[in-house]
Amino acid sequence: VQLVESGGGLVQAGGSLRLSCATSGFTFNNSTMAWFRQAPGKEREIVAKSTSSGFLVSTWYTGSVRGRFTISRDKPKNTMYLQMNNLKPEDTAVYYCNLHPPIPTSWGQGTRVTVSS
Repeated sequence: VQLVESGGGLVQAGGSLRLSCATSGFTFNNSTMAWFRQAPGKEREIVAKSTSSGFLVSTWYTGSVRGRFTISRDKPKNTMYLQMNNLKPEDTAVYYCNLHPPIPTSWGQGTRVTVSS
């Protein structure tokens, strides 16, 4: 399993970013995938989850990002995305993708998101 995150950066509060997660080594289309983040000095937490079965996709978001973040996947490209709108300073973290439940040996380098006030 390989997971490569990209798309992070520095953005002002209220701005937007789209994160990408390129995947390989497993059956992406039928796997439950998630975005996680780890803020400085805090535990890693799940942010959003996407469950796919055939043509059906269901999503879940943690309360602090619901309505602002959107998780999606491009099945032909084996890529997952996280569209983040109306970013807040508290969204500052390193963002990771993984299966859900996460595979401990498959954590990538993550992509850093910094939101300035």
